[in-house]
Amino acid sequence: MAWEFAISQPPDGSVFSYLEEWNMHSWKTVTSPSSSLWMHSLTHLVVLSSLCHLISGYSESDRAHDLMSKYPLIDGHNDLALQLRILHNNHLSQIDLHNVSKVSTDINRLQAGHVQAQMFAVYVMCGAQEKDAVRLTLEQIDVVRRMCTEYQDFELVTSAQELKNSEMRHKIACLISIEGGHSIDSSLPALRMFYELGVRSMALTHTCNTPWAESSSKLYNFYQRKNNSLTHFGKAVVEEMNRLGMIVDLSHSSWDTAWAVLKHSKSPVIFSHSSSHFVCNHSRNVPDWLLHELKKNRGLIMVNLHNKFISCHDEANICDVADHFDHIKRVIGAESIGIGGDFEGAMSFPQGLEDVSKYPALIQELLQRNWTENELADVLRRNFLRVFEEVERVRNELTINQPSEMQILVEEVQNPCRLVLRPPHNPRGLAPVQSSSSRPPGLLILAIVLLLSSIFIIE
Repeated sequence: MAWEFAISQPPDGSVFSYLEEWNMHSWKTVTSPSSSLWMHSLTHLVVLSSLCHLISGYSESDRAHDLMSKYPLIDGHNDLALQLRILHNNHLSQIDLHNVSKVSTDINRLQAGHVQAQMFAVYVMCGAQEKDAVRLTLEQIDVVRRMCTEYQDFELVTSAQELKNSEMRHKIACLISIEGGHSIDSSLPALRMFYELGVRSMALTHTCNTPWAESSSKLYNFYQRKNNSLTHFGKAVVEEMNRLGMIVDLSHSSWDTAWAVLKHSKSPVIFSHSSSHFVCNHSRNVPDWLLHELKKNRGLIMVNLHNKFISCHDEANICDVADHFDHIKRVIGAESIGIGGDFEGAMSFPQGLEDVSKYPALIQELLQRNWTENELADVLRRNFLRVFEEVERVRNELTINQPSEMQILVEEVQNPCRLVLRPPHNPRGLAPVQSSSSRPPGLLILAIVLLLSSIFIIE
């Protein structure tokens, strides 16, 4: 209708001439005297509301920024630590994290994107499994801890309450997450020590199987097996994470492993950076039937922004990303959705979402799709806080439980570099005596030669 066009284009910039023109038009179009008075008033309210926006210059972009100022984002996954290792060998003294080139994440852009909390992944390549994965993971934890304590804009947090407090102090909260269960080398004591260092989440797998859990990827040949996607030891890992208050992350896990964990975990779990398989049928994404199980668990899927997981192609746009949000919302509701961008861990991102500063553009698109501000407040931060608090509540209920002493069977690990300490059988505590039968024959011959030589010398 002509008056709808006039709302966005007031003639000559004059609000008064615009109102007068619209009023005349409205009386011409409403020809019946019996037309409802309430409808006439309603149309006036619509126009007046639009005029307020025109006068103030308030746009959908402004609305998105205002909403994110009130409910700043908790982002479930970022691989900046990996890029710091690749590009700078973890030499933080050589860079300024306020403005970092060749990456999509730095302090300035996090602030521009209203990112108030970031889950930083400590990731080591699957090739380190059965080798030095634990050492490399410790080094990655070290670089995250350093950057989050040496820069005043950051603050390392280890609880839901600390996360809330950091927002009040206008800090960017840092959470540490291990990406891949191979980092613990099938050791529950190692898992506990990582928790002591501040780790509050762990993905059970990356692109490789562990001896106790199965990956969604077939890239590596580690620990291939059938019909055992979460072993007895794998269940012990989940139980110990529940007891510690560490969030179980199912991104990168196979669907069977994810299903088994959802059935076994006492705490809600997350997919820290995964999208909808219905929209893009990539194995890294989550099918609807598994989303329903996640809903029962009161868990969270944090939508990944990588092009391959969004459009199943090399290119994507913001509308493609919003389609994932819309579909997941239809299936399990906005209360089960978060955002896990996967910046620095993937190569390509949608047009308009090239770095962490662009998050408001995504929120603007969802507002234009009639998402309510309350739903978006949940997506931005309240859903993650709920999950984190419930994980801590379960931890508090399990404080009576002692740390698990379960050890994985040696035959399940099959790692030639894994040393098993077994003291020799010596009940009396005496030093072992080597029997004559076990002595090398060369020593016996040498002793005889020396004895004969001494006799001839004496004679």
